[in-house]
Amino acid sequence: MIRIVTRTRLAQLAAELDAARARTREVQEQADAAYGAHIRETFVLTARAEDAEKDADIARMCARMLRLTLEDTVAELDEARAELADVKKRLRALSETPTDASMMLLIHYGEPHSVHPDREAAYAYAATLGVPLSGWGPPDERPAAEVRWRCLPFIYDADRDHFRSVTAPATEPPGGA
Repeated sequence: MIRIVTRTRLAQLAAELDAARARTREVQEQADAAYGAHIRETFVLTARAEDAEKDADIARMCARMLRLTLEDTVAELDEARAELADVKKRLRALSETPTDASMMLLIHYGEPHSVHPDREAAYAYAATLGVPLSGWGPPDERPAAEVRWRCLPFIYDADRDHFRSVTAPATEPPGGA
């Protein structure tokens, strides 16, 4: 079959072809622009993800270091508490009057007054001097010269052939704890 195409029809087909090519170019440009935007967004998101991974790694490393530091600090604190408990125990033991205290020294305003075989005898003697029996209490931190009457236990030290005081001086625990 032979078909005869007129000039007008040929011009119309050429115009449709040009329009189709123009539309193809326009759609291709839009597709290229969308693809370029997609690639740029992919690069941005990839960079953000890598930065987030680096930040997470740094945070994990810092958390590990803090955990180790905390464990070391807790161990040091436990050691310090144990040492403080030991110091308190020794101070308490030193400040208690031992049961084998052999003599009591009665002190009047910081000066030795008399020696007695036990605490009751020292109190009884002080009562003869006008000191009430109910006025005795544990030794405090005041200097001996400021206290009217004080009763101190002493032990005979046979190795050195002398008497020694059994009261411990008041001391602060190490580190001011």
